[in-house]
Amino acid sequence: MTLPPTEIWLPVAWYAVIAFGVMMYVLLDGFVLGLGILAPFAEDEDQLDHMMNTAAPIWDGNETWLVLGGAGLLAAFPKVYALVLSALYLPVLLMLIALVFRGVAFEFRFKAKTLRRAWGIAFWLGSVFAAFAQGVILGAIVEGMPLQEGKYVGGAFGWFSPFSMLTGLSVMSGYALLGATWLILKTDGGTQRVARTLARPLTLNVFGFIGLVSAWLPFLDSRIMARWFEGDRFLWLFPVPLLVLAVTWALWRAVPRGDREARPFMLSLCLFLLGFVGLLLGMWPNIVPPSMTIWDAAAPPETQGFAIAGLIVLLPAILGYTWWSYSVFKGKVAADAGYH
Repeated sequence: MTLPPTEIWLPVAWYAVIAFGVMMYVLLDGFVLGLGILAPFAEDEDQLDHMMNTAAPIWDGNETWLVLGGAGLLAAFPKVYALVLSALYLPVLLMLIALVFRGVAFEFRFKAKTLRRAWGIAFWLGSVFAAFAQGVILGAIVEGMPLQEGKYVGGAFGWFSPFSMLTGLSVMSGYALLGATWLILKTDGGTQRVARTLARPLTLNVFGFIGLVSAWLPFLDSRIMARWFEGDRFLWLFPVPLLVLAVTWALWRAVPRGDREARPFMLSLCLFLLGFVGLLLGMWPNIVPPSMTIWDAAAPPETQGFAIAGLIVLLPAILGYTWWSYSVFKGKVAADAGYH
C-alpha cells in the first residue's frame, strides 16, 4: 500500500526535528553535566566555583532542547512516547530526578555558607546519575525492545543489560570530555591546567568506548550494524568511522596547544555529532528497533501538520535566544567572577 505524500514526508520532517532537538541537548547540556562529573578533580572550592561559573549564565536554557525533543515525540510519534515511558520509566525517572537535583545543587551551592561542600557533592551526584541514565536509555533503545502488536513486553527491568550499562558509562565519559574541553575554552590558569591534564586521557577513554560499543553492535537483536552492510549503504556510510578516527587524532593533538583553545571543544562536539549521525543512519527508518518504523509510529497527518505550524514559530525563537545567550557570555570567565 502506497502512502500519500504528506504521510511520507511529515514523519520524516518530525524525525529530523526530534533528532535535531536531542542532538542540541546532548551537545549543549552535555558539557554542563561534564562539569559536574569532573567536580571531584577541582583542586579546591574556589576552583569548583570557577568551573561552575563558566556555565552559570546558560546552563538552564540548554534543557529547552530536551523539552522540545520530548514534546515533539509526544506530538508526532505518540506510540513511541508511550512505549519509551512504559518500557524505560525507571531510567527516565532517574534522569529527571537527577536533573532536578543537579539544578537545585547548582543554585544552592552559590548561596550556602556552611554546606557548600555538601552541595558540591550533590552537583556531582546529580550530573553523574543524569548522564548515566541518558546513556542507559540510549543503550536500551539501540539494543531493541521486545514488542508484541506494538506493545512492550519486556518487563520493568527489560532495559537492564550489559550493553545498556556500557552505553551509560560511555555517555558519562563523553560528557566529561565535553566538560574538560569546555574549560580549556572558557578558563585559564589553574583551572585550564587541570582541564588539559584530564582531556587527553578522556579522549582515549571515549575512543575506547566507541570501539567497544561498535564491536558489540553486530551481536544485538536490533541488527543496527547489519544495516550498514545492506546493499550499497556501506559505500556511503564507511566515511563515518574514518572521520571518527581522524577527529580523535586531531583532538589528541589539539589539547596541549595553547594557541587554539577553541579547537578541542569543537572537535569533541564533532566526535559526538559523528556518533549521533552514525546511530541514526544505522537505525533508519526504524524509530524503535528492531521493527517499528517512523511511519508505523506516526500520528495522523492532521496532528503532525497542526503541531509543525507551531514549531515554525517556536524553533527560530529557541535558536535565536540560544545564539544570543552564548554570544553575550562569550569569552573567558575570570577566576574571581561571581554568580548571584
